[in-house]
Amino acid sequence: MDDDEREKLLRRVNRQGATVGASMPETIAIGDEELALREFVIETRKIDRLPPDTEETLTAAKRSLRKERARRIERLESAPLDRDAAEELAGEITGIDRALNALGNVRKPTYSETERSASIDDHKRWLGFLKTIRS
Repeated sequence: MDDDEREKLLRRVNRQGATVGASMPETIAIGDEELALREFVIETRKIDRLPPDTEETLTAAKRSLRKERARRIERLESAPLDRDAAEELAGEITGIDRALNALGNVRKPTYSETERSASIDDHKRWLGFLKTIRS
């Protein structure tokens, strides 16, 4: 694979929206461990409120995925690869990005939920203020 092809692949995996249409890998090797990535993401996204121990696991998983992505980017940048191996590596990188995007959106309230909660808090403060005035 020549430098131009390598540069095109690097631009493709780093492009905004590169994960659109990308599939998340079933499993991914991180160091010596194999992580059932797709199952982990699906099960994590089902949880309505993350308990503290699960939140720590989620944070650790995202950190590991970011490190693994960086390792694979470095390999794509500098390792001697043939075109097929480089394409496969690029697919793995976009799959990791897709998983990171999905995990990054876990348990984040929507705008309307945030607004509703803020409105309720404002009303509670106002009622508290009125009670102190009446007393």
